[in-house]
Amino acid sequence: MKIIESLKNVWKIEELRDRITVTLGILLVYRFGAQVVLPLIDFEKISSLKGNADEGGLIWLINAFTGGGFSNASVFALGIMPYISASIVVQLMGIAIPYLQKLQKEGASGQKKITQITRWLTIAICLLQAPAYLAGLPSLSGVGSLSALLVEGASTTTFMFSSVTILVTGCVFAMWLGEKITDKGIGNGISLLIMVGIIATLPQAFLQNAATRLEGNNVMLILFELVVWFVIILASIMLVMGVRKIAVQYARRTASGGYEKSAMAGSRQYIPLKLNASGVMPIIFAQAIMFVPSLIGGSSFLKETSFGTWMQTEFSDIFGFAYNVTFALLIIVFTYFYTAITVPTNKMADDLKRSGGFIPGIRPGSETSEYLDKIMSQITLPGSIFLALIAVFPAFIVKLMGVSQGWALFFGGTSLLIMVGVAIDTMQQINSYLLNRHYDGLMKTGKNRKAVA
Repeated sequence: MKIIESLKNVWKIEELRDRITVTLGILLVYRFGAQVVLPLIDFEKISSLKGNADEGGLIWLINAFTGGGFSNASVFALGIMPYISASIVVQLMGIAIPYLQKLQKEGASGQKKITQITRWLTIAICLLQAPAYLAGLPSLSGVGSLSALLVEGASTTTFMFSSVTILVTGCVFAMWLGEKITDKGIGNGISLLIMVGIIATLPQAFLQNAATRLEGNNVMLILFELVVWFVIILASIMLVMGVRKIAVQYARRTASGGYEKSAMAGSRQYIPLKLNASGVMPIIFAQAIMFVPSLIGGSSFLKETSFGTWMQTEFSDIFGFAYNVTFALLIIVFTYFYTAITVPTNKMADDLKRSGGFIPGIRPGSETSEYLDKIMSQITLPGSIFLALIAVFPAFIVKLMGVSQGWALFFGGTSLLIMVGVAIDTMQQINSYLLNRHYDGLMKTGKNRKAVA
């Protein structure tokens, strides 16, 4: 089979083989760390937390991003999310803070300083999240107090101090693992750590849903759900890969070599503008905002009112109508916002002008920038709506087909888009190694390509 021959070609390239081995080894270390429970915790007493995480909902979502470390009260309970939060904050601050803007323009040296700032901010966020997580463990586990969660004779003060230190260290270590994958392995390390954590919960979610279906002798329904799942995966791939090609014409150039001169005809190329240039960031932004209404509803001012009760009820149910309508609208808004700050149409127009290129019928400079901005606005609307529909699709699956909540969350949303996006990015990197060594890529045949003399 062609796919087997392609995999053999992957293994023939020593550098690629070493990178894949390093990546798999680091991912194994991360998965092992997600199972190591914090010292002094009685593991049996957090079984209810694991049960809540398996049922779906917000706890499942948080647990998936931490690779199961959240429900295990492990040394990686915070996962890599503090680093993601720090990266988002630094990126947003880069719009308003001149110092960060200057660093962004300094190339590799500036990026190194930005990375260092992100690391320190990650530690600061960990120092806030670690005590909050530990303080919330008793209520999440269904025990009366933190002391009831610990082994007999353990000091609460000692536990808090040691656990905060371990959680911060665990997050920093996970961040280091991700960076090592990026440097020495294959793919984006941080994204791969998140994806592996999500995939780790997939088999259990599917088997629980399948067991429920089998009890009712609904085998065909299981097959139908798998077909729908594959269709949604294909739709997500289309969203991630979709581009609008803007034709670019380069002027005729004269090349001279010795005493000979020859006219080189103008070449025609394209600027690929992605349909979803913002990736999963709008969903992550919107997901963070969606925690706010239930917190406001549970505040001392609104807790006893009917409006506060409604907010707590409606916005705590991630499969509810009010939650998903608000969620979809926020995704559309954040898609426009994030695209505007990450797609530099002005810089694209300036680079095109300096290289002697132009868009046919459009003047170089400001007119080109305005044209690119207009095209981005046009393609961002359907892209944002499509992204919002995929994000809220799990709610439709639960309401229309009665799929279990844990399995339904793989039918869309952040989980599916991260898995699809990371898988495509990793395959593209492997593809580039194959093409550089004169092999066809993974999407083509596995036959050796003839080297060009």
